[in-house]
Amino acid sequence: MASCKKVVNILLNYIWGAMILLSVVCAIATGRVPQLSAAVMNGAESAVKLVISLLGMMCAWTGLMKIADEGGVTAVLSRMMRPLTRRLFPSCPGGSPAVRAICMNITANLLGLGNAATPLGIAAMKELSRQNPGTEADNSMVMFVVINTASLQLIPTFMATLRAKYGSPSPFDILPAVWVTSACALLAGVLAAKLLEGVKRG
Repeated sequence: MASCKKVVNILLNYIWGAMILLSVVCAIATGRVPQLSAAVMNGAESAVKLVISLLGMMCAWTGLMKIADEGGVTAVLSRMMRPLTRRLFPSCPGGSPAVRAICMNITANLLGLGNAATPLGIAAMKELSRQNPGTEADNSMVMFVVINTASLQLIPTFMATLRAKYGSPSPFDILPAVWVTSACALLAGVLAAKLLEGVKRG
């Protein structure tokens, strides 16, 4: 597993390096070095502005999630979602730290808070890894990755924030499309994970 990750990282480094080198060569060949320099500076400036604009939302929701955890909201959510988590994560006992973190992560994803859900997802994966006696990801860990990646979003807050920032007059007019696509993606991912649970690894 570690060697595979190393190979992928090396391959990505080569790909990015080749793209940068090709851009420089093409700019020199076409006499557009000033445009390339301007594009690099504008891209870096836009990235910094985007990060700063999203920082407030991330801090606010991450803080609210932490308060909810300390205030016992996670325990309530874990009880409400227990029928669902029992079927999707049968190896996790009810009320365990892993289940609480999973429920908070699902809630954050339902609200479209992808960035705020990230620390909760990391916490959930750490708790799941503690329950896993092996060195490879077990079925619960795989299922959580699927649910977190193909998450159902009722309110796409993050996407709406981006659309509003870039001048959309109706940031939430994508709701029907988001509901349909996210529900289909989640259903397909969960079904695939369940069907492959019993497949033996070579």
